[in-house]
Amino acid sequence: MDLEKARFNMVEQQVRTWEVLDQRVLDLLFLVRREDFVPPEYRLLAFADLEIPLGDHQKMWAPKMEARVLQELAIEQGENVLEIGTGSGYFTALLARLGARVTSVEINPRLAAEARAKLARAGVGSVDLAVGDGARGWGSAIYNAIVLTGSTPVLPDAFIGQLAPGGRVFAVVGEPPVMLARLMRLVAPGALAKRILFETVVDPLTNAAAPARFEF
Repeated sequence: MDLEKARFNMVEQQVRTWEVLDQRVLDLLFLVRREDFVPPEYRLLAFADLEIPLGDHQKMWAPKMEARVLQELAIEQGENVLEIGTGSGYFTALLARLGARVTSVEINPRLAAEARAKLARAGVGSVDLAVGDGARGWGSAIYNAIVLTGSTPVLPDAFIGQLAPGGRVFAVVGEPPVMLARLMRLVAPGALAKRILFETVVDPLTNAAAPARFEF
């Protein structure tokens, strides 16, 4: 398999057609080797337009999703970023390569250990990888950007409370069959600008917050 040709085709046929035109993001997809972050048995599918299984009912986002979310977050050098759901570590690497200081939280110890090793082999620094449950918030630090890599039926207020002025949070919110990918930006104290980016279906975070249910 010609990996470089496959990578080029991924960018041109999948990523660009999903409205990803930010040159920084496109260049990054050539710099960070996606094939080094997928499980070895799926290496030949590293550039396919699909979610790749990571085991334990977890999946890696499709390439176009990773690129689109990265573009929408518009990460700047030196920003503090919170990632909930490290998974393979690939999206973590993309964030760090943009110059972010990344705190990434993974509830699955195996995935966390594997991601830590992959990030080290790739020479990716500026990442604090923690093992724990971040589905409803993580600590008390303030971040310029927060990204949830699994869906959540409702977005806990804790994440909004951890945004710096101008900070933004990406989350896929809702339940099957329709979920909405949302980008929310803190434009003033207590004031959010909200955008719906696209419809999708993404597996939920472990222990994701559930909406209140009526009982009779």
